[in-house]
Amino acid sequence: MISNKIFDIGIPEKNRREISDQLNILLSNEFALFIKTNKYHWNVEGKHFGPLHKLFEKQYEMIAEIIDSVAERVRKLGFKSFGTLTEFIEHMTISEDPGKNPDERTMILNLLADQQKIINQLRDDIDFAMKKGDAGTNNFLTEVIEKHEKMAWMLRAHFAE
Repeated sequence: MISNKIFDIGIPEKNRREISDQLNILLSNEFALFIKTNKYHWNVEGKHFGPLHKLFEKQYEMIAEIIDSVAERVRKLGFKSFGTLTEFIEHMTISEDPGKNPDERTMILNLLADQQKIINQLRDDIDFAMKKGDAGTNNFLTEVIEKHEKMAWMLRAHFAE
């Protein structure tokens, strides 16, 4: 960690640490969703294989960008971001489905549920960042939530009548 004498962005160290801790949980969930989306991209089958294969690819690419930006946000606050599978697994709240290869409908529903879980986590994290006096993280998380809302909408559209 950097000394408070050379790290003064108007947010107390305690608050920055607490926000960084929340961001590392988000980072863990983003990584879990990235892996699950990749798994579904690799293993999707069925009459919608082509479009779903491409959709899942676009989504895991978007999530990869989010992962990098969340990790960098933690660093901007003066702390270290998680970077190991052990850390991610210990802190993620997104469930994996090891050994299971669901049908395409279940894949979409699983990813949608995970997207919505992250969206709700982001709403809580936005409120938390504001209570801790961090408008920068609030703004950052608002941009992230918009990306997840778009991904959720794209998944949800598969169930339109």
